[in-house]
Amino acid sequence: MADTDRMTLKDPVFGDIAPIKFEGPDSENTLAYRYYNKDQMVLGKRMEDHLRMAVCYWHTFCWDGFDIFGAGTFDRPWQNSANDRSAADAKMAAAFEFFTKLGLPYYCFHDVDVTEASATPDELSSNFKRASDRLGTYQEETGVKLLWGTANLFSHPRYAAGGLTNPDPEVAACAVRQIRDCLEATHRLGGENYVLWGGREGYDTLLNTDLTRELENFGRFLSMVVEHKHKIGFKGKILIEPKPHEPMYHQYDFDTATIYGFLSRFGLLGEVHVNIEPNHATLSGHSFAHEVATAVSLDMMGSIDINSGNYQNGWDTDQFNLDVRDITLALVELLPSGGLDTGGFNFDAKVRRQSNDLSDLFHGHIGGADALARALLAAADLIERGEIKDLKEKRYSGWNGSLGEKMLADGASLASIADQAASDSLNGKHSSGRQEYLENLVARSIK
Repeated sequence: MADTDRMTLKDPVFGDIAPIKFEGPDSENTLAYRYYNKDQMVLGKRMEDHLRMAVCYWHTFCWDGFDIFGAGTFDRPWQNSANDRSAADAKMAAAFEFFTKLGLPYYCFHDVDVTEASATPDELSSNFKRASDRLGTYQEETGVKLLWGTANLFSHPRYAAGGLTNPDPEVAACAVRQIRDCLEATHRLGGENYVLWGGREGYDTLLNTDLTRELENFGRFLSMVVEHKHKIGFKGKILIEPKPHEPMYHQYDFDTATIYGFLSRFGLLGEVHVNIEPNHATLSGHSFAHEVATAVSLDMMGSIDINSGNYQNGWDTDQFNLDVRDITLALVELLPSGGLDTGGFNFDAKVRRQSNDLSDLFHGHIGGADALARALLAAADLIERGEIKDLKEKRYSGWNGSLGEKMLADGASLASIADQAASDSLNGKHSSGRQEYLENLVARSIK
């Protein structure tokens, strides 16, 4: 059988699990959606079109359950110790069987997720070309689409000191080659975004780091990515994923505001956006809603890797996000701006190391999808009721009055405002922020 022939598995891996369907809140079927009804209209759009959910290839099909304290705990049918071509092909067949049964519209991948082990950059380039051709065939067969692709510039030992920020130009050149190959493959596959998360673009100690050179190189190479995007006609967004630390002690993409400053410095505002992850937001000391609100305010919103962390840990645990309130607060900030256009909600999440049944993969994604759906309905209710918007407008209404307009007018100065305050004997008084009332509104909208 040729690589581009029909490649459906003769013996499906998930044959004992029926396609996941919406059955409503009263369903007793644990392998069904209770809230994610893709065709339900919410704020004038189908639920599927609001959420644009994707399954990630890496956690779902590449991770075997290992951690730094122990070997893998999973025994997936598509995994073997050799990591050869047959294993990579079996993994891809299983992945698209899973995507199809789950009924979600998108998936995401790193280049090395979809290939066998590659000893050299030449082998990786060749293996990835073959693998991306197979991805295209599976997409045609199943109708599943690519939300975004990205190059893995952190797993190989050569990237121990970073990819685009590496002190060795030969290593940086290898990183550029991987990005070029993966960006072009993402374009061929109809991907709607391309993500740059170098993973190790940062440093462990300043004692061996030329920070100025690394940031300048990062900006220069990112500009090249944007140039190549336009050269090949890729219409999707280029995204950077904020993360404060881990694996490096300090990463240059610390949070959305840091990335804004970086993009402004190198003239890339409007060309590069952000791919926000709630687990990364909390690691940086922010909330998920804060990062979304910042991205919206700075016109940088791109896509979302939806997960959560364990608040008892100081590292990235990539759990399925079931915190409906947390997601609702983020959607209240996102939806009034128009929501996600080319972006979506990618389940950058993994089942726990002890969850070694194949059905656990379905339970994790079903729970994540239903949490997103419940949050969407709650956020839509809050927006349609209008209390939050009305309270904000009232709270800031003074800036639309004569004093506010004078203070913000052209020609106003520190002295003129101070003189105005003195001449009018201004004595501003605090008014309630009504936080408890607003939090109760959020709680009441969550069903």
